[in-house]
Amino acid sequence: MVKPKITLLDFLHLKKEDDTAAAVIEEDVPGEGEVGDGEEKEKTHTRIYSVWEITRYIRQKLDSDELLRDIYVKGELSNVSQPTSGHVYFTLKDEYSELRCVMFRDRNALLKFTLEDGMSVIVRGHISVYEKRGRYQLYVEELQESGIGALYRAFEQLKKKLKDEGMFDAAHKKPIPVIPHTIGIITSPTGAAIRDMINITRRRFPHVHILLAPVAVQGEEAAPQIVNAIKLMNRVNRELKKVDVLVVGRGGGSIEELWAFNEESVARAIFSSEIPVISAVGHETDFTISDFVADRRAATPSEAAELVVPDKRQIEKNLSTLELQLRQNIYKMIEQQRRRLESIEKNVLFRKPTERINQYRQMVDELKRTLIAEVMHRVQLHKKGLQALTGKLDALSPRAILERGYSICLKEQKVVRSVMDITTGDMLRILFRDGEAISEVKEKKQEA
Repeated sequence: MVKPKITLLDFLHLKKEDDTAAAVIEEDVPGEGEVGDGEEKEKTHTRIYSVWEITRYIRQKLDSDELLRDIYVKGELSNVSQPTSGHVYFTLKDEYSELRCVMFRDRNALLKFTLEDGMSVIVRGHISVYEKRGRYQLYVEELQESGIGALYRAFEQLKKKLKDEGMFDAAHKKPIPVIPHTIGIITSPTGAAIRDMINITRRRFPHVHILLAPVAVQGEEAAPQIVNAIKLMNRVNRELKKVDVLVVGRGGGSIEELWAFNEESVARAIFSSEIPVISAVGHETDFTISDFVADRRAATPSEAAELVVPDKRQIEKNLSTLELQLRQNIYKMIEQQRRRLESIEKNVLFRKPTERINQYRQMVDELKRTLIAEVMHRVQLHKKGLQALTGKLDALSPRAILERGYSICLKEQKVVRSVMDITTGDMLRILFRDGEAISEVKEKKQEA
């Protein structure tokens, strides 16, 4: 059905039926058809409107209400839902009632924290009707927590998220060079922080080279500029000139002013930097997400300057101390070697070296005699043992049996030990002391 273009006036009357309010809206046009009797004429002037027309009229009424056009509402979040569109839908409730709310993507993108069920919040927006569903709802423009601060909530949420990812672990921290040649500083070019860092750095170690990447350090543009500056410094380090360390920071301020260093994009850029990063944000009591992700935290930009370069005067003092210690050690070593040399010169062997040689020769002769005697003794012992074994072998040798007049009978190279080992007709080989004979078995007898 085509939606009619009508002129809405006002409620004609409002009546209640079964506790349900029904509104009838009169159109400023004559009725259709001919007029009959009085009852029929009244019906021709009564217009029945569509649901859409009623809903549109109610929406216009709500939109024109001064109170509902810009209103603050406090309540507790429930049924928080964020589809892929980026809009956020939730219900704002208290102990007596509920109010449906929607926060569109462009407004949701400005939030510093994630909405969760149970949060107590104060929202600002306007109330209107969502015509398709025929229900009124609050269109949220701003949202803040009524208890804990919104920025603090966002800080704690991001801190927990990055900590769970391991981005704060000491294993990922890169060492800061002791004596850097080139320092990259990412900060505002006009703030007191850069002046303090340059002055302290020049005073402590004037030979260091400083590269400044000027950025905004607060406001909406600060975080993107800081991220781009970190990436630029790493590109310079890879392609043009080695950058030994980066200092990222600014002077003190409120949490809102320091918020750029609590942005997730800045934290991930610091974590991904190939160059070691020192975070120097705010005063000593100020902590930001950048401090936890960086390889080293400095309480202030001035402290960062003291951390990043050594003190030339202290180095000179240390070198002087080392030089003195080195001289003392050299003198001490020379004195020890001198005394040792004097002791050697006084030794009789140094004055008569051939005497020590003759002593060694005599020692060699004694060792030689001892070795020969030991060898001969061992030979005799082994010789006696060998003779004893030879006697035993001779006593057990079959040759000794033959020498005593006995003979050995063999059948196929095996000794015949019993008459049962031979049969009639077998050829036997008989060994004697002085020869052997071949015989054939003609007959065998076995003793009973």
